[in-house]
Amino acid sequence: MRPRVWCGVLGLLALSATACGSSGAPKADSPEASGSTAGFPVSVADCEGAKTTFDSAPRRIVTSNASALETLLWLGAGDRVAGTGFPPGKGTMPAALAERAAKVPVLGKTVIPKEKLLGSGADVYIDSFSSMKNMSGAGDAPTPREFAAAGIKHVFLRSSACAAAQKGPRTDLSGVTADIEELGKITGTSRRAAELVAGMRKKTEAVRDALKDVPPDKRPTYFYFDFDAGTKQPLAVCGKQVANAVITQAGARNVFGDCDGDFKPVGWEDVVAKNPDWIQLGVRNRGGEAANEKAFDEAAEFLRTFPATKGLTAVKENRFLRIGAERTTIGGVRSADTVRDIAHTIHPDRVK
Repeated sequence: MRPRVWCGVLGLLALSATACGSSGAPKADSPEASGSTAGFPVSVADCEGAKTTFDSAPRRIVTSNASALETLLWLGAGDRVAGTGFPPGKGTMPAALAERAAKVPVLGKTVIPKEKLLGSGADVYIDSFSSMKNMSGAGDAPTPREFAAAGIKHVFLRSSACAAAQKGPRTDLSGVTADIEELGKITGTSRRAAELVAGMRKKTEAVRDALKDVPPDKRPTYFYFDFDAGTKQPLAVCGKQVANAVITQAGARNVFGDCDGDFKPVGWEDVVAKNPDWIQLGVRNRGGEAANEKAFDEAAEFLRTFPATKGLTAVKENRFLRIGAERTTIGGVRSADTVRDIAHTIHPDRVK
């Protein structure tokens, strides 16, 4: 794939979701098992099934990016985060988490350099994408032996890091909720994780119930337009990307949901052939409402004036969704809010 496109994808996967509703305010840092072995040992598996065991909750955590950091903040484990790569951009964290997130040391503006990660004093590294095939050129990652020599346990967020290994498309948020529950086990915050997951399921189940009598083949078609990946060649989100789960649970049909993998470059002729009912303007957070709206306007204007797309049904009828890229393509606590927001837009009479 073109370097520019994967650079954009890497940045997108690295960022946290933009502000929206939440599953309850985050609690103060008070993990149930902090400083103790209550509830331990616990074991978690990587993408290939190899297990890592924890005899107690970690005291120094390093995260690969802002999305992993945000999940730990929601769990109330933020005080134990000793550093992160791909730090959250301005305006990308929920207001309730922003102040705490800003205090986390930045070990790398992008991928954390190998030497800095190994010398960070961390006892666990939460990795959102290091094992993904499309991230193989993202940096010189430590080997399992080097992690072990540094005393760092390596844990993957499987909903993103293991996407390529998943069998079939993702149609629900079970992988995301499993990650939250797993991080709760590791950090001794399982009760908080259960609360967050319950809140997410309440929202997605309400959407499911509202749409239960809409046959799958009658649900509107949907194209996620990754504006920031470039307009010369569109980048589609495929069946294994979390966005496919979000779109499907929201009661729509991703027009590229049948392509294998998570992202795939396609041609504008492919988009035209699909003629989607709805188009989401996938724009990265610009750090403020005015800047975000300007970017959404630019994405919509491109579709209205580009010869290949100006005749599409969604374009002619102004069926655009202005929902940030990070909110859709990065799994986390707020993914359920995105499901609800999309569902309300495309099924306003059913999802209030």
